[in-house]
Amino acid sequence: MRLSTYNIEWFEALFDAQDQLQLDSAPSARHEISRGAQAEAIADVLRAIDADGIVIIEAPNSGKHQSTERALVRFAEWAGLRTRDVVMGFANDTRQEIAFLFDSNVMTAEHAPLDTARAPRFDGTFEMDLDVDAKADLVRFSKPPMELLVTPRTGPPFHLIGAHLKSKAPHGARTPEEARAMSIANRRKQLAQAVWLRARVEDRLEAGAPLVVMGDLNDGPGLDAYEALFGRSSVEIIMGQELFDPHARHLLRPNQQGLPTSARFYNHLEGRYFQALLDYIMISPSLQACAPRWRIWHPFEDAACYGTPSLCHALLTASDHFPVTLDLDLTRASRPEDGGDLQI
Repeated sequence: MRLSTYNIEWFEALFDAQDQLQLDSAPSARHEISRGAQAEAIADVLRAIDADGIVIIEAPNSGKHQSTERALVRFAEWAGLRTRDVVMGFANDTRQEIAFLFDSNVMTAEHAPLDTARAPRFDGTFEMDLDVDAKADLVRFSKPPMELLVTPRTGPPFHLIGAHLKSKAPHGARTPEEARAMSIANRRKQLAQAVWLRARVEDRLEAGAPLVVMGDLNDGPGLDAYEALFGRSSVEIIMGQELFDPHARHLLRPNQQGLPTSARFYNHLEGRYFQALLDYIMISPSLQACAPRWRIWHPFEDAACYGTPSLCHALLTASDHFPVTLDLDLTRASRPEDGGDLQI
C-alpha cells in the first residue's frame, strides 16, 4: 500500500461556487500560474505518485453550498485518477480543508473521531496554560485534524490522523518587534495544538492501535530561532519516542548533512527561495515491521524527479509543497502475540 500526504496550495481556488473545476487562463492563487496550468500540474503529480490513499492538505472548501467531497471526486474523474472516493473529518472556516482521497478497490476509510479524558474531539476545546500565568487557556484548532479508521482489502486495519498545524509565520506584522511577538505567540499556539495531538497519539498507542500520523506540521527540529524558547519543536512533541519518520529523525542528529526538505517558498525581500521540511508521515511500532519506504517527491533533491523534466515542472507548478509517500507491506505487520500493536 502506498500512502501520501500532499499540501496543494490553495486547491480551493480552482473551483467555482458550485464545485466546478475552472480550467482556464485566469490566475490561480499561485503567483503567475493560471488555474488551468495548476490543475493540469496537480493531476500530473497525483498520477505520478500513484498512491492508494492521499491526505490532501488545503483541500477544496466545504460550506453552505460547497462540498469538499464533491469537488475532489470531480477532480479525480477529470484527471483520470483511480483514487475517486473521499472521506474527511470536521470542516473548518479557513477554506483549507483536510480530506482523504482513496482507491476503494484497495481500502475503505471512515471518519472515526475519539473523545477521551486525555484529549477531547478535535472540533472541541483543549485546556492548557499557554502564557504561564497559572490559568488554563482554551485551545482550538482552526483546522481540526482528521481521524480515520482505514481498513485495507489485504492486511490489518489502522488508524490515520491527518493534520495541518497552525503556521508560525508572522503574517501582517509591520515592524520587527511585531514580527517577533507574533512569531512567539503563534509558536505557543502551535505547540499547544501539538500537545493536544500528542495526547491523541497516546490514546491510540495505549489502545494498541496501529497508527499513521501525517500532514503539514508547519514545524521541524531546528527550523527557527524561537524554538530555543520552548525547548522542543511540535514535531518532536507529536513523534515522542514511539512514532517514526526517518526525515524527522534525521533532523535530530548532531552535525546533520544533506537535510531533507518538502516545501519551497519565495522570499520577496531577498529575491531568493528557501526550503524547509514541513510534511511528515509518522508510523507506530508495528507498522515499522511492514518494510516501510518513505520518499519526498522533491523536484531537485529526488534524482528520479529531477531526471524527469515534465514531472519536475509539474511539481513546481502544482504547489509550494511536494508530496511525501510511504510504501507499506501490510502482510508483514507484527501480530499482537509478537508484541505488535494491532488491536483496534
